[in-house]
Amino acid sequence: MAAHRKPKQRPYTGSAARTAATLAFAGAATAAALPGSAHADPQRTPAQVRSEVDRLYHDAEVATEQYNGAKEKAAAAADAVDTLRDEAARRTERLNASRDALGSLAAAQYRTGGLDPALQLALSSDPDQYLERASYVDRIGDRQAAEVDTVERQVARIAQLRSQAGGKLAALASRQAELKKHKATVRTKLADAQRLLATLSPAERSAYEASDGARSADHADRDTARGPVLAPNARAAAAVAFAFGALGKPYVWGATGPSSFDCSGLTQAAWRSAGVSLPRTTYTQINAGQHISRSELAPGDLVFFYSGVSHVGLYIGNGRMIHAPRPGAPVRIAPIDQMPFAGATRVA
Repeated sequence: MAAHRKPKQRPYTGSAARTAATLAFAGAATAAALPGSAHADPQRTPAQVRSEVDRLYHDAEVATEQYNGAKEKAAAAADAVDTLRDEAARRTERLNASRDALGSLAAAQYRTGGLDPALQLALSSDPDQYLERASYVDRIGDRQAAEVDTVERQVARIAQLRSQAGGKLAALASRQAELKKHKATVRTKLADAQRLLATLSPAERSAYEASDGARSADHADRDTARGPVLAPNARAAAAVAFAFGALGKPYVWGATGPSSFDCSGLTQAAWRSAGVSLPRTTYTQINAGQHISRSELAPGDLVFFYSGVSHVGLYIGNGRMIHAPRPGAPVRIAPIDQMPFAGATRVA
């Protein structure tokens, strides 16, 4: 009977135990990765998709403003390089002219300077004429010294300009690398958002696109029927009028008009139409005028949102603004309380 009894299993110990545990863990991990496994991540709900898309769009807008800033700095660096190169070219032309003049003086001196001055005086048939010529030669010598000094200074200045241009070229390369990085970030975030939106049904996607209580150009007449926007001055009125004229135009990141805009591109273009030059980005526009409180807002003021000051709109009164929201959402009217308020600036 004992020979037919099932052998008693001994617990694994030492290396055998570690091997068994490793195999068990690997098997569990493989099972969790299999399609339809009970441990697979649950599919996002439409609300979760919308929340994630909002986050991706916000991240893309942050990167867009960084792109705009890097682009502005790259353009300034390129202009500085061109200016330095132009000045170096002009100075090189003047240097060549100075060298030609110096060469003419040296040749004249060589032709007249072959004899010792005392011997020239002894051999001269007209000592007075010799002394007059000697005085002229002295003046020529002074002029030659001045020309040499001019050439030396010009050479030094050209070397300095070329060094400065080299530094600006390095800065330009750095800005271009920034541009490339921020552009890649924007494109990645937008592509991720589009992939998520594609998981929604047509009805859910339409509801998302129409979300945030915004109104576009189709509703502008109804909105202004309440009465004209009373801007505090002519420039603010011109900026507001431009913004109303932009209603319905598409959001395109990096765009400053006239057919499309991003958020800071719209406010920059609106105030440019009023004769006021604004910097390019949200985080520089917020310091482009007088900071005011929310209770002091008047039409034409710039209103900023999020802790990183990554979004801006143009206030039009009654708690509303005109802004370029995000890809897929054209320039529209929206309440200013739909996003975290960060501050406001009165431009003029």
